[in-house]
Amino acid sequence: MVDLHTFPLMFRIRQKFNVTEVHDVASEVTAQLDRLSLADKIKANQTVAITAGSRGIHKIDVILKAVVNYLKKLGAQPFIVPAMGSHGGGTVDGQLKILSSFGVTEAAMGCPIKASMDTIVVCESTEGIPVHFDQMASQADHVFVCNRIKPHTDFNGQIQSGLMKMLLIGLGKHHGARIYHRAIQDYSFDQILRSVAQEVIQRCNILAGLAIVENSLDTTAKLEAVLPDQFEAREKELLQLATNSMARLPFDFAHVLLIDEIGKNISGTGMDTNVVGRKFDDHKATGAERPIIKRIIVRGLTPETDGNASGIGMSEFALSRAIKQMDVEKTATNCITSNHVTAAMIPLHYADDATAMARALETIGLTQPQDAKIAWIRNTLQMETMECSQAYWDEFQQRTDLEILCEPRPFTFDAQQNLTQFVCE
Repeated sequence: MVDLHTFPLMFRIRQKFNVTEVHDVASEVTAQLDRLSLADKIKANQTVAITAGSRGIHKIDVILKAVVNYLKKLGAQPFIVPAMGSHGGGTVDGQLKILSSFGVTEAAMGCPIKASMDTIVVCESTEGIPVHFDQMASQADHVFVCNRIKPHTDFNGQIQSGLMKMLLIGLGKHHGARIYHRAIQDYSFDQILRSVAQEVIQRCNILAGLAIVENSLDTTAKLEAVLPDQFEAREKELLQLATNSMARLPFDFAHVLLIDEIGKNISGTGMDTNVVGRKFDDHKATGAERPIIKRIIVRGLTPETDGNASGIGMSEFALSRAIKQMDVEKTATNCITSNHVTAAMIPLHYADDATAMARALETIGLTQPQDAKIAWIRNTLQMETMECSQAYWDEFQQRTDLEILCEPRPFTFDAQQNLTQFVCE
């Protein structure tokens, strides 16, 4: 049994974010689509394939439903295609299950969902890369691309995750995701993204896109409808907005970071590398990257990730329950496809929180456990409130961007030495 008195006192904080939020998402989708004069491009009864990805985008069911309704009013016949590369174990059933967990079902959307892992090869890029495209989407008269704009977890550049990436990885399905990630070993992500996306735009009847930017509270900050010839230019600008809007940890250094849950609905790497400071090395910050976090402990997986534990290998420690929740085949499929095989590696894991924390604190250097800088978050999307150790107390009392919610007090554990939820008195 671990001596629980060796752990530092903890206190809860709330970060004060200046956020812009779209409150009536459905109405804003309609207003944005009105700007594009799509009625001039769509003939009666033409089919439109709408992409639906695997990220946990705020109100994605409302957004997609609004797009479906708009296209129906124009006389089109919309349907939804899962556009999520190898996620869901690279299977139709797995991808439909992901969509269902977001409330995206045929009944809720009022249109068919046509799911297939089959692709067609529309051409080769100038680099000689086969350009894969979802077979179901290829049979539609038009394709409408919907995705969130956000910094990528592995790559830098003026364009990262968004509409352009959806044209490759999402609509390329497992076949495309696999070949594009392999190509990154020989060409830059930026080159592949621009090269392949332009081929798709020119050859695959891309009608328009809806770019989503979220704020620090993980709600909708901006929706913008974009025509295909403007995807690249607008993504550059919207990426800057998305980067500035991201929630971040309120410190540059921690000895230990506790994360309640990781999952594909949170980030492509389970935990957002832009948040934990491990974009270029799984186990440390590089260069000017911040924060520097010595040890990460993962406590579990999200229900929505359905066993895909991609990113677990970026932590040094975990609870054994997180490992038990792991679907090894789904995780391996995703990590091999993305060429991020270390993200699937299993960290040291223990049956209870106290043991995992004690072992982690043995590895932080000369700092005594009671003096360690420790933070505890739910996940890397939801970081408005968090727990921090007493080592941050003096600094955080001077911060105008933070609200301290309670005095320092001990960690609380149950009879099995697992953490219980903090409640400020």
